[in-house]
Parts: sequence; structure tokens; C-alpha cells
Amino acid sequence: MTTTARSPRLLVLSTVILALIGGVALLGMPHGQQQPVPATASAGPAATDPSTAAVPPASQPTGPRPPSPPSTTSAASTPSAPEPALAPHGEGPAGDRAIQRSLEESWPADLPAGDQRELLTAGRALLRADATGVGRGKWPNLFPASDQAVAPAFATARFRIQAAIARRDGSPDKAVVHLVWAGMDRGGTFTDLRISDWHFTRGTSKKGAATWTPQPRI
Repeated sequence: MTTTARSPRLLVLSTVILALIGGVALLGMPHGQQQPVPATASAGPAATDPSTAAVPPASQPTGPRPPSPPSTTSAASTPSAPEPALAPHGEGPAGDRAIQRSLEESWPADLPAGDQRELLTAGRALLRADATGVGRGKWPNLFPASDQAVAPAFATARFRIQAAIARRDGSPDKAVVHLVWAGMDRGGTFTDLRISDWHFTRGTSKKGAATWTPQPRI
């Protein structure tokens, strides 16, 4: 079973992350220097013979330029560069906080705190079960016996959820959990900033309490 969702919201999430990565690269580019202002010749008496008067080029001064005053800006007073919006690939756990902040800023919270906690707990567990095989038996309708018999695609020891948010999915009774994660596949390739979505619908449990039910992957 693939661990990458294909939905319009997933494409938007991918676009935001790629745009933020591009913003980090632009922050590192040097700013262009302003071209010096051409010096103008000082006004002098009019030449008696216009045909013999020498007209200096506009880009060259007519006399020696005074030395530029020394810069008074010290290294200590130079403002520091703004913090990157998104950690680059390979940053490791230290960059996960920036990824989480980017998701939260891109999609402001629109669910009650209790619903968010329930959805995030379920979404994280579902992603771990899908990627590593751990806990698949808890959702037999999502992971049939044929899936449980297949070797996990990612190693449990090298699996890490980097960031996650839960938001409404077009209706108060629908929600989606966006997850960004890292893992090493069976071929030994480790990749971070992977993206997956899990969709939920609000229902009622046997005890009459409202609960969120995960939907099968498309």
C-alpha cells in the first residue's frame, strides 16, 4: 500500500513546502550593489569658442573625486538574516520545529482543540502502521490480511514524523490530517519531507459519543 496520498490539498501542501524551500535559497543570494551615481562637472565660465570646448563624458568626473568617508557600520550592528521558513533536506530532528511552524502558518486552526488531539493521535498511528506495519491489526478494514502479510516498506527504527496538523476538509463533519515524515526504505534510501494525508469523517460511537473514523486510502 502506498504511503503517499494524492489529493488536491496534498498538492497545495507540496507547493507550500517547495515554495518555502525556494525562499530559503533566495535568502542566501547576495544582494546586487547599487551602481555609483555619476559625478557631474562643476559649472564654470562659458567657453569663448564652443567648437573648441572639451565636453567630458557624463560617466567621467572632470576632476579628482574626494575620498569616500569610512563606513561607520560595524559587524556588531549589522542585522542578522531572518530565520529560514523551512529547514533544508537532511536537517534532521533539529529542523522539525520549522516544518511544524510552516504548516500551522499555512493552514490556521479551524477545529476544536479536542478534535485536533484525537485526529492527530489517530493520523500519526495510521501513518506509522501504513509505513512500518506496526499496529495494522487495529484497523482491519483499512489494512486487510493481505497487507499485513507484506513486509513493511520502511524500517521502524528510521521512521520519524516531522510535523502534523489536523484541519477541516470542506465540511464540519470531515477532516484531514496532513503529515510530513522521514524514513528509510527497504533499499536503504533515507528520505525526509515525505507527505501523506489521512481523511476522517465524524460519526457516532456505540456509546453515543461523537468520534472520528478514518477513511480508506484512495
